[in-house]
Amino acid sequence: MSDPITHQTVSKRFEMRVDGHLCTLDYSERQNGVSFDSVQVPKAVGGRGLAGKLTRHALDWARSQGLSVQPTCPYVARWIDRHPDYADLLP
Repeated sequence: MSDPITHQTVSKRFEMRVDGHLCTLDYSERQNGVSFDSVQVPKAVGGRGLAGKLTRHALDWARSQGLSVQPTCPYVARWIDRHPDYADLLP
């Protein structure tokens, strides 16, 4: 069972707990946008699509804020490649 995704604005990360394990997507601010730097899902809860869920949530947030996205995390870059409806967020 997973908790809802929360946005930790001070630490610049999106978080969710799944079966007691913390899953995160870290970002940093850039001029007119954000850089999605790292997605971390513990192996104990891997293979459930959690990284994708965090990524979609973070991209939807960026879109709602009118921010462009620099996907410095390779996972996020591949995810956007597989979901071209998010390509408009790239600079």
